This record gives sequence, structure tokens and C-alpha cells, in this order.
Amino acid sequence: MPSWAESITPAQWRVLLAAGLGWMLDALDVMLYAYALGAIRAEFGLDAAQAGALASVTLLASAAGGILFGILADRIGRAKALVVSILTYSVFTALTATSRSVAEIVVWRALVGIGLGGEWSAGSVLVAETWPARHRGKAIGIMQSGWAVGYAAAAILSAVVLPAYGWRVLFAIGIAPALLTVWIRLRVEEPEIWRRAGRRPSSSARALLAPPLLGRAAISTALATSLLFAYWGLFTWIPSYLAGPEAAGGAGLGVTRSALWIVAMQAGAFLGYASFGFLADRFGRRPTLQAFVLGAAVLVPAYGLSARSGIALLALGPLVGFFGHGYFSVFGAMLAELFPSAIRGTAQGLCYNAGRAASALAPWTIGAVADAYGLGVALAFTSAFFLLGAVLVLLLPETRGEELT
Repeated sequence: MPSWAESITPAQWRVLLAAGLGWMLDALDVMLYAYALGAIRAEFGLDAAQAGALASVTLLASAAGGILFGILADRIGRAKALVVSILTYSVFTALTATSRSVAEIVVWRALVGIGLGGEWSAGSVLVAETWPARHRGKAIGIMQSGWAVGYAAAAILSAVVLPAYGWRVLFAIGIAPALLTVWIRLRVEEPEIWRRAGRRPSSSARALLAPPLLGRAAISTALATSLLFAYWGLFTWIPSYLAGPEAAGGAGLGVTRSALWIVAMQAGAFLGYASFGFLADRFGRRPTLQAFVLGAAVLVPAYGLSARSGIALLALGPLVGFFGHGYFSVFGAMLAELFPSAIRGTAQGLCYNAGRAASALAPWTIGAVADAYGLGVALAFTSAFFLLGAVLVLLLPETRGEELT
């Protein structure tokens, strides 16, 4: 065991496991829609822009859920809010299987989104407040790596279930994460820093409206917007890009074969998430994030324009996964370090999820561009938003090693 790991207490490891599993299952549930997209489009007669708009509904709702659960985490506790968020997205993912119309899908996916957004807001601040400052980046990176595992699990599950049983059974399986909440309630305690501070007066959130926190919140929100737009615009459509026919600008791999390409990409994503935390603890939050998003900006156009070469897609996939996912690990650590404990959940939930709300236009935007120019060109377009993120992070202070107040 590495020397740094020996200094971590069992309680801190349990917190990381709870948040990491919650985030992994969050990814599983949200990506089921991406893999079922083709079947849903066929059943309800949707074009690409309309199908992307359905994904946007979930993102908009997840933004509202993230803000709501950030406030809730400040009020009732981080662990309790985490439990409620996981129950929410699990139950409503399963109920999506009952949809008989597009309107019903919209309702269920909106309710799923509330829980999906809430999980990150509660789980990331729970980890940030529990782990020591010198290892906070590592912990958040390990937590974020659960997304890659959940994404890959969704690919494998979809490859097995979709051809044989259809998209409704796939969503029904989404109830499984609810079982995790029983263990969290029994084994995970609230952070000491939150217990010492006690209940938060509602007026404490007013601090976000005054310097220096107002400026930090505005820049953090802009940063989250640019990077989340790039992420959702790219990764919502990659399954359709890989499985879609070449005549429509896809790679023509089919559902089953494309799942293997996705698993390879998510192997790179897992390494990106985990390594980001170690690099950020060593070199700082800002330079590490810049290196990752600039790498993504270079790789994504090459990937989007390689539709006719399955070998090139397989080779580039892990690199796109590494650089296109890993930078997410900065948000849980850096946002926690920018704001005081009394409003940490509120601030973290607001900045990240206001950005997510703005990025909800990404699936629709990329779908519309794909209808006009092809999906490969549309994916390449997301590179501009990675470049914007590299500039915006320079406007925030470096917070490596910051002790939480």
C-alpha cells in the first residue's frame, strides 16, 4: 500500500467508497439513455435534434437538482443528502421503462435528472470535507473515476440487454443503485467540520453575492459551463457516432461492436480521472486542468473526423477518454477550496450546476449541427469549448493544499 494511503482512516475510506459508488451508478443510469437513444428514436420517430433535446431535459433538471441538493447538504448533512439523491435517480430511471409517449419520457427523465445532479453536489463536498488537504485531489480523482466504470458498465449492459430485451428492460435495471443507500445510512457519518458548524442560517448564502466570493462564483460557473458543454456535446453522441451507419456520418460499428470501443475509451477515462488528482496534488489545480483540456482540444477533432477508420477510433478512444474526462476531478477539490464551509454545498452546487444548466443546450446543439453537417463534424465542434476552459481557469486562484474553513 502506498505510504499516503496508510494515513487515511477507515471512516475516510468509507466516505470515498460511498461517494465513488454513488457517482459510478449515477453514470450508469444517465448513460443508459445515450445507449438506448437509437431504439427510442426509432420507436417514437425522433430526429437527431429532438433526441438531443430529450437529453437536454435531463441536464436541465440535473442542474436544478444539483443546486437543490447543494442547499440540502448544507441544511441536513452531506451523507443524508447523498442518500436521497441516489434514491431519486434510481427510482425514476426504472419508471422511465413505463413510458408510452415522448411526454412521459420527458417527465421521468426530468425527475431522474434531479437525483443525478444532486449526487455530485452531496458526494463531492462529503469527500472534500472528510479527507486531508494534501490528499484531497487524489480522493476526488478516485471518486470521479467511478464515472468511467459506470459508463463502461452501461456499454456492456446495453450490448447484452438492448438486442435481446429492448430499451425498457434496460431502464428497469436502473433501480439497482437504490440498494447502496442502505449501507450509506448505516456506515457513513457526516464530516466533523459540518457537525462543528451546526445548521446554516439562510442568510449565510448572501456571502455569495459579495466580493470576493461573487467573482469566484461567476468565474467558476463560466468554467463549468464551457467544460460541461464540451463534455455533454461530445459524450452524449459518441455511442450514436460509433454505432451509426457511415451514410449518416457514423462509424458503422453497430451496437455490440461499438460497446468494445466505448469500454476502451472508458479505460482511458478511468486513468484520466484517477491520475488527475495525483497530478493536481503535486503540480496544482490550474496547470493540471490546462494540460488536460488542451489535450482534449487537440484530440477531439481528429476523433470526430476518423469515422471511416475503426482502427483509428480504437487507438484514439482511450486518449480522448483520458483527456476528455480527467479534468472533471478538479471541480470537487477546487470548488470546495474556494468557498467556506457554511455555504460550501450551496456554492459548489450552484456554480457547477448553473454551468450544467447552460450546457444542457449541448446535446441539442450537436444534434442540430449533426443534422446539417454530419455527426463527426459536430463532435469536432466541441473542441472550442475545451479551449475556452483553458483560458477561464487562469482567472481563478491556485488552491492546492488549501485547508478548509
